[in-house]
Amino acid sequence: MTDLYKACLSRAEELLKSGEAARVVGWKKGEFAYDPSPAYFERVEELKDFTYDYFCGSNLSKYLVQIAKKEGKTAVFLKPCDTYSFNELVKEHRIPREKIHVIAVECRGKADIEKAEKIAGAGVKEINDTNDTKTLEIVTRSGKKETERLSVLLTKCLACKGKEHVAADEKIVLKEPIETGSDRFADVEKLEAMTPAERYAFWQKELSRCIRCNACRNVCPACTCVKCVFDNPESGISAKANDTSFEEQLFHVIRAFHVAGRCTDCGECSRVCPQKIPLHLLNRKFIKDIDTKYGEFQAGEEAEGKTPLTSYKEEDGQ
Repeated sequence: MTDLYKACLSRAEELLKSGEAARVVGWKKGEFAYDPSPAYFERVEELKDFTYDYFCGSNLSKYLVQIAKKEGKTAVFLKPCDTYSFNELVKEHRIPREKIHVIAVECRGKADIEKAEKIAGAGVKEINDTNDTKTLEIVTRSGKKETERLSVLLTKCLACKGKEHVAADEKIVLKEPIETGSDRFADVEKLEAMTPAERYAFWQKELSRCIRCNACRNVCPACTCVKCVFDNPESGISAKANDTSFEEQLFHVIRAFHVAGRCTDCGECSRVCPQKIPLHLLNRKFIKDIDTKYGEFQAGEEAEGKTPLTSYKEEDGQ
């Protein structure tokens, strides 16, 4: 039980006991240590299932769209990257800011269970900090193993866009953030260096694994339409399975266009994909192009203002 977990749990208890918040949105323990899930807690007794550790990679901002409709104030734990999504949802009037109490919580990157098991074997119970910021300790049923921090982090954490919270009503930060030093657009540039035929083959191979489970859409903070076009039976593309290779590409390309300029690059789409399709690369390509054509812009950095694709200036590039 880490000091950070204790601090988060204690604050959640205080908010519920005092009535400052009607509920607290956080992470709930799963069947295994590595599968916590987003949840909200309305009674102190329910907090026995609350957790916060290296496996709490879920971006909780999306869940506020529905939870904030409930009576009373909602407190939520948000990691630095989550606060960008939160701001974007506030900007789009999907979340009423006055009904949310943001607890900005410390994050030093979140772990990928598959990477952890590959390094330390099955039966991972927890991952802990060591005295060296460059390493982490993986605890399994059979023992402990120290490994390089970057070797076990989620892909999205290896190119973190911001270590500081851009929205907060209070903070629980006990340790300084850790830089990963990765180039956020390095993989995009590798794709850009390919020939059109090579790039087409790459995406055809990746997208052919799509099973249309809709996990990427459902978890995406930028996808909050009441009725998604892909759920419209009149569209001809509402089937769960892809009828043709064209349809499987259509789903992801259209979704990327829909979130362009609003995607904060939280990386949730790739994290939840059961087929491990690097969907975040589509979004990062849009982000890179927007930066090039309209000037550097980070969606969600502010809770006000327009995005480059919803504003126009005469000097904008063609």
